[in-house]
Amino acid sequence: MRRVKLALIIAAANLGLTGVASAHDEVLHGKKPKVEEVTVWGEARDSSQSGYTNPTSVLTQEDIVSINATTTEDIVKYEPSIVIRKRYIGDSNGTLGLRGSNMFATARSMVFADGVPLHYLLQTRWSGAPRWTMVSASEIAQVEILYGPFSAEYSGNSMGGVVLIETAIPQEREVHVDLDYFSQDFNAYGFDDRLSGYKTFVSYGDKFGDLSVYLSYNHLENDSQPQSYYFDARTPAANAIPVTGAVVDKDVFGKPGYYFGDTGVEQATTDNFKLKLGYDFENWSTLLNLAYEDRTTLRDSPNSYIRNAAGETLWSGNFNQNGVGMNVAANRLGVSDLERRSLSTGFRVKGNLTDSTRFEANISDFRILEDNSRASSHSLQDPLFKGRGQTTDYEDTGWQTLEGKFVFSDLGVKGLELITGARYEAYELNMDVFNSADWTKGDNAVYASRSGGETNISAAFVQMNWDIDARWDLAIGGRYERWESHDGYFNKDLPSTPEFDLVDVPEASSSQFSPKFSLGYVPAEDWLVRYSLAKAYRFPVVEELFMQSQSYSTVVEAKPDLKPENGLHHNLMLEKQFTTGYVRVNLFTETIQDAIESQSNLLPGGGSITTFSAIDEVQTDGVELIVNRYGVLVPELDVRFNVAYTKSIIEDNSTAEGANPANSIEGNDYPRMPRWRSNLMTTYHLSSRWDISANVQYADKSFGRLDNTDIAESVMGAQDGYTRLGMKTTYDINDQIEVGFGIDNVTDEVSYVAHPWPGRTMYLSFSYDM
Repeated sequence: MRRVKLALIIAAANLGLTGVASAHDEVLHGKKPKVEEVTVWGEARDSSQSGYTNPTSVLTQEDIVSINATTTEDIVKYEPSIVIRKRYIGDSNGTLGLRGSNMFATARSMVFADGVPLHYLLQTRWSGAPRWTMVSASEIAQVEILYGPFSAEYSGNSMGGVVLIETAIPQEREVHVDLDYFSQDFNAYGFDDRLSGYKTFVSYGDKFGDLSVYLSYNHLENDSQPQSYYFDARTPAANAIPVTGAVVDKDVFGKPGYYFGDTGVEQATTDNFKLKLGYDFENWSTLLNLAYEDRTTLRDSPNSYIRNAAGETLWSGNFNQNGVGMNVAANRLGVSDLERRSLSTGFRVKGNLTDSTRFEANISDFRILEDNSRASSHSLQDPLFKGRGQTTDYEDTGWQTLEGKFVFSDLGVKGLELITGARYEAYELNMDVFNSADWTKGDNAVYASRSGGETNISAAFVQMNWDIDARWDLAIGGRYERWESHDGYFNKDLPSTPEFDLVDVPEASSSQFSPKFSLGYVPAEDWLVRYSLAKAYRFPVVEELFMQSQSYSTVVEAKPDLKPENGLHHNLMLEKQFTTGYVRVNLFTETIQDAIESQSNLLPGGGSITTFSAIDEVQTDGVELIVNRYGVLVPELDVRFNVAYTKSIIEDNSTAEGANPANSIEGNDYPRMPRWRSNLMTTYHLSSRWDISANVQYADKSFGRLDNTDIAESVMGAQDGYTRLGMKTTYDINDQIEVGFGIDNVTDEVSYVAHPWPGRTMYLSFSYDM
């Protein structure tokens, strides 16, 4: 049963080929492992392979077993130059940042599972997180990360990189069960509690002749730490009520802040249903992939720290503590309830047209069946509360993609391969915000704002890969893209009646060509040098262009005239291969013109105003050192280590709208980009059944604002540095049963990524295979 001993078998099912993925899989640390063939729906990769055009990192099941992985995004969090903004287990806003693309530049990274897009190119920032729950961590066989936009097969949304997830194909009848329990201690400001959750996963797979069937159900429930802590500090109003209890600290700018409350525990529940049908015939394979997600996030227990002279809790109003005023808006300590249902459909077909021509096509459809968030106008315990609220509702929202590509391998020149294809993507987003007489029902009493629109991209690409001789290889390619936006609209004013004027945004379009180049050289046996160069254009998404809304806590302003981001990317790689791993150094630089960045200005007492703007030029330079070795010093010890230095600077902002030379941001650090990041993951095989792993994650402090004025650390809103220690041990009781125990953030370090990172978290796991 033990996954760390599985030999990953390369399975291009359409070609009927199998093979051993890597030398260290054949004989694991000098021991002959129990071999179970694991085939994948796509292309299997050796964990030591570097990419033909891109720097890559590959994780197999051997590596995944060492990670406390409750959800899919956990699997990549220790990889080079990656940050996963996962605020708690079950977080729907687990954003992905890669290299020079920060964690809120979500439209600069792509995620695919079995060829189906998980990236969310409708919105950005926290709302643009990939839909990780559409694939369960327990079904993953392999993850490959491509760094940068150096392949013509991917759009400019790959500026940061691409995450390719492949899941296993059942080869016989199999039943798998995972039971996980997790619990954390958390203490910050006026909150101190232990929070717990659990996950259950059940899957069934079988193969009937050429038909493969896979069914799974994943259920997760978890209580998170409060995600926001509210503060204020001002001259007290004349009618301010004397109070006590506010926690005195500083705000993110280093100024005094009186923290008067928090959002309380956030209760996340997710149900995911998955059906995969694969069918092989002759030299072809097909895969139908259906995933349904039902998610709720309930926040119904906000905390107020302030008390009047009688000791009563107060929820809204003007207050005075020790001569410092606090204005607590009526809705600040309100409650909310999110209900979201989504359906993802994907279909893949791939195979041989001739002995030298292969074809692959992918079709996907993602639909928001329901996305409804209801918020109360006051705390439910506020005597002024009359049941009113506000609802945010997404309708007619989703995307469709269609891609076909050919691979020609016999072109009359030895070692020459040609890849060419076309892709079409269409996106639509519509958002209504309306006031409700009864917040629990979400009835539409009057619109507060309406906005939406559509975009589409048509693309054609070609790439030539040529193994010139034993030492040299060359890749040259290009991608042409035609982008259009249409049917955009947003409300002109904040209305008081249901009927109000909408601004219709004129159609817009842009066409761009992105050339690609990569040259590899083998100076000596087991050494590789590769230089890659690419242009890339990242087109605005619907939210950046058309979203204009006002809710209780946030105001978002539309920016329909944004231009595409224009990127020039270089990467120089030096790699030394070993029998059981590799050492790799990457030097990279990125120049992004018209970089689209959101800036949120915090309002006194909580809430924010968010605008999208284009920065003239951002320059990012970096270096990565990666060491992935099996059997280090002793046969039983495996090590994955990486360290990255990244300097991302705003070089030019002279033509930006509203640019003020007196308050120039030129020379500032680009937000959410720490200079240093490092990860260490070690696994020691105590026996053929027992493993123990330890890990370290490090990042230094960064800024969250373009003006770099958020200088305070360890406070709400900060972008803190951190050093987090973790461990995990797994033990096979027999071939069917495995148990595990793990801890993340062993030292219980308190740090913030605007919101608080989790405290010390303990994991218990049980797995059963039949």
